[in-house]
Amino acid sequence: MTRIAFFGHDAADAAVRRRVQGFHDDGLDVIGFTMHRRDDYSVDWDNIDLGRTFDAAYSQRIASIFTGASRAAAHREKLASADVIYARNLDMLATALLARRKAKLKTPVIYESLDVHRLLTRKDPIGFAFRRLEGALLKHTRRLVVSSPGFLINHFEKHHRGRCTATIVENRLAAGADYGARPAAAAPASDALRIGWVGVLRCKRSLGLLIDAARKLGPAIRIELHGVPALTEIPDFYERIKGISNIRFHGRYRSPEDLAAIYSGLDVVWAGDFMEAGYNSVWLLPNRLYEGGYYGVPAIAPAGTQTAAWVNARSVGFTVPENLATTLPQLLLQLSADRSSIADRRSRLLSLPASNFVADRGELAHLIAETLQDKQAAQHAHPGGTA
Repeated sequence: MTRIAFFGHDAADAAVRRRVQGFHDDGLDVIGFTMHRRDDYSVDWDNIDLGRTFDAAYSQRIASIFTGASRAAAHREKLASADVIYARNLDMLATALLARRKAKLKTPVIYESLDVHRLLTRKDPIGFAFRRLEGALLKHTRRLVVSSPGFLINHFEKHHRGRCTATIVENRLAAGADYGARPAAAAPASDALRIGWVGVLRCKRSLGLLIDAARKLGPAIRIELHGVPALTEIPDFYERIKGISNIRFHGRYRSPEDLAAIYSGLDVVWAGDFMEAGYNSVWLLPNRLYEGGYYGVPAIAPAGTQTAAWVNARSVGFTVPENLATTLPQLLLQLSADRSSIADRRSRLLSLPASNFVADRGELAHLIAETLQDKQAAQHAHPGGTA
């Protein structure tokens, strides 16, 4: 059985767990080498803990690259048992490559870029230095994985053309989990229009837009917040929503167990993000786009984003131009008064094959097999090579 050494930034993170589940679903064995962000977590795979990191603590995270690499290399036998090293995020790529070097291994490395961090988009010497570092690390990988074509077009092809072979693996739901049956075309009736914000609640502007809409439109709408607020980005999250009767915060949820219940309680889902406005936020395709699509809940996306392009290409959601403080409440008021456009887009979503929203079986296994073929081809072309 092919074995993956998976370097992840947070063992408790839902996306990390989904990727491990995807490997298992495709018949691949996984040994984890992961950091953690909180102490109350558990994993159901063989895992080497590389230490704790903290959100937005960049100096500490840089130091963790060296300590994490040393911890990983100390388990050389397990690291050497892997056919491929798979690293998510730039700091974990640096950790994985340093661990490989310390352990004196030549295992091929795959780099999965979940997003393009704001430090990589800066136009000053700091941004230039980080892009140089990313390019130097990319030269030691066999393959780059991204979740959206926007990352390739706007960043990797612009700054790192020719340094890597790229594959797009969208943030679709993992193939092996049970998400329940897709719902009927007719949505259950509700008095208020229910708008969901689901996942890691990290965007300060999104919260502000939803709060303003709730106050402007009153009982005509209801904002449903599901997930974990990123208090490093929105430290006053709880204070800001306190006392607003048509905003409900439901807290942490389990995925996939709770997804059907969450989306059955929504009419539309907010799919905007402004954490790295003009850059990563414009290029990404969020998880909630696929989760909502599977359950027939149309997305609302800011115009001019990759998410808006995805929605428009399929006519399955709504886009809103700037100024969003005005245009978003206007759209929500229209949808509240006339639900027919929601019903139309819901029907379109549910008519699409589930494969638009759930990963195909074998997608990750095929990626790994291609990477191993790349390794064999490189060895034949350059006997004794190390990359």
